[in-house]
Amino acid sequence: MITLFIENYAKLIVGVPEDVVVKKEMVEDNFALITIEVNSVDIGKLIGKNGNMINALKTMANGCKAKDGISYKIEVVTK
Repeated sequence: MITLFIENYAKLIVGVPEDVVVKKEMVEDNFALITIEVNSVDIGKLIGKNGNMINALKTMANGCKAKDGISYKIEVVTK
């Protein structure tokens, strides 16, 4: 659920949406790492000015924690 939302959200923001790949890795039973791979020209767009865009994604992920009990860490990397 959350990975699909983040992938669709990221594709709307970036300039090269076909390069967006979102992966979810369960680190522990109640902790998951979500990695967003984007084109190197789009990393600034996804992070946003003062980190506003990525912080919005993190806030949304924290809201999902209340529903499914899993904590999420979001990481943005380039391809």
